[in-house]
Amino acid sequence: MPQTDHDRAIALAGVMQAVDLVRNIARRGQANADDTATCLASLLQIDAASSAAIYGGVARLRTGLHLLEQQIDHPRDMELTRYAVALLGLERKLARRPELLAAIRAGVEEVIRNLPHFPVDHGNTIARFADLYLNSLSTLTPRIMVNGDPAHLNNPDNTNRIRALLLAGVRAAILWRQSGGSRLTLLLRRNPLLRETRRLLASLD
Repeated sequence: MPQTDHDRAIALAGVMQAVDLVRNIARRGQANADDTATCLASLLQIDAASSAAIYGGVARLRTGLHLLEQQIDHPRDMELTRYAVALLGLERKLARRPELLAAIRAGVEEVIRNLPHFPVDHGNTIARFADLYLNSLSTLTPRIMVNGDPAHLNNPDNTNRIRALLLAGVRAAILWRQSGGSRLTLLLRRNPLLRETRRLLASLD
């Protein structure tokens, strides 16, 4: 994967879009269907030709790019930042566990084989993604704690969607690392990342 600000901005937008959806489900029990489908479909792109191809094009990350621009320029949403940082940290731990990576890949390949019967946004597919998260990433510590309305968090369908989207967020975090992203990158290349994020948003107008 190329190591450019373009690819790193797309990766971080993927992270931001996923964690925003997680928060919306936890708080309100609902989330944008198109943004959700984009994040879930990214899990199926094992050998994509480009970072943008993972998401079906930059336009499908419009929400994530807007959130990324806000968080880089004026970081006021600490909850969103906390979730994003937690996912990036979780991915670093996952990278040191090749057996978990292999299990996730095998599970995703199984989902791909079943796509003719269960599309990516089907309840069965989401439940399978949730199981993959539960049996791999949730075994790593510290676990990501999602805050929200207990009435929504205790709903099994919402729990599955949250876990599936956290898995999608980790997939974006993998892209971030593959494109040369790190904590140091966030410090040293903040302005270039902001410029690239704004350039990507301008290309969508």
